[in-house]
Amino acid sequence: MEEILRPNTTKEMKPPVINVGIIGWMRANLFNSWFNTTLTLIFTYLLYLTVPPFVEWAFINSNWISTSEECKASGGACWSVVTANIRFILFGFYPHALQWRPLLAIVILVLLLIYSQNRKHWRKSLGYAWAIGLFSMGLLLKGGLFGLESVDSTNWGGLPLTLLLSVFGLTAAYPVGIVLALGRQSKMPIIKSFCLVYIELIRGVPLISLLFMSSVVFPLFLPEGVSINPILRAQVAIIMFTAAYIAEVVRGGLQGVDRGQYEAAESLGLTYFQSMRRIILPQALKIVIPPSVGVLISAFKDTSLVVIIALYDLLKTTQTTLTDPKWMGSSTEAYIFVALIYFVCCFFMSNYSRKLEKELDTSL
Repeated sequence: MEEILRPNTTKEMKPPVINVGIIGWMRANLFNSWFNTTLTLIFTYLLYLTVPPFVEWAFINSNWISTSEECKASGGACWSVVTANIRFILFGFYPHALQWRPLLAIVILVLLLIYSQNRKHWRKSLGYAWAIGLFSMGLLLKGGLFGLESVDSTNWGGLPLTLLLSVFGLTAAYPVGIVLALGRQSKMPIIKSFCLVYIELIRGVPLISLLFMSSVVFPLFLPEGVSINPILRAQVAIIMFTAAYIAEVVRGGLQGVDRGQYEAAESLGLTYFQSMRRIILPQALKIVIPPSVGVLISAFKDTSLVVIIALYDLLKTTQTTLTDPKWMGSSTEAYIFVALIYFVCCFFMSNYSRKLEKELDTSL
């Protein structure tokens, strides 16, 4: 009875410092066995050998605003190749005095993407915003209306062209891929055969071959005097290629939906389109978010292949800059800059997919 009435004077015991925080995490993940300890020590030594020299080259001895001769004399990174040619790398041959227009188009696109991240904004108004935004972007790039000087598409290049090919290509490829996936599972032999042949044929050839066909072979079949914009031809090739891979990913999601969901839709008297739109596809697309984003990221990086058909995307403008004799020794710095742009875009897509996957997760 005394023990019950006696006040508890003992202090709350805290876990040892070595088991919590950074030290605890290191013990649990880096030094939890002799093998992991050995690997940790080896990689720490390799980082010691590589990181300090890289920091010294990239930041301490680097040149940001200088001539090529000063870069060569310093022995550090010559970031001046980027700062001195930034406008050409980002906008290509777009008229110098009008480069505010592609810059404004990029800003509009980025703002739309940031606003669209929040699922609470997924309403009809968002669709109207995208329609107005895309029209404004096209108007800014092309011109010809409202007093804007017209700029031929052959002068489009750099980052706006890369974003144009990727955003429009991925946006159009996804619904086409869904239609192909549904067609491959159709009970109509003609539709099923067509979708099957299309998917296997496109997936059986590299994107380079489709780009070459759109640029070299396809114009041979057009009537004399008729031509199609090369950017449009490349865009169609990217859409066709990406849609075939999306179709296989979506088909896997459709097969992952429990058969009882199909039977439940039929028991409710829903038509095929109603059941797919309201019951089957929402579940299937949620399942395939990770692989779908993987395909889209790969397709985004593949847009750099348009360089082989002489379209001046971000990679092509960078390569053209490096053909200048005074900047020939600075290719590493230029390609690091381009790689960072691609990394930021891909990281944004990957990070958003993880966020969307968590929001749509209904498992307990």
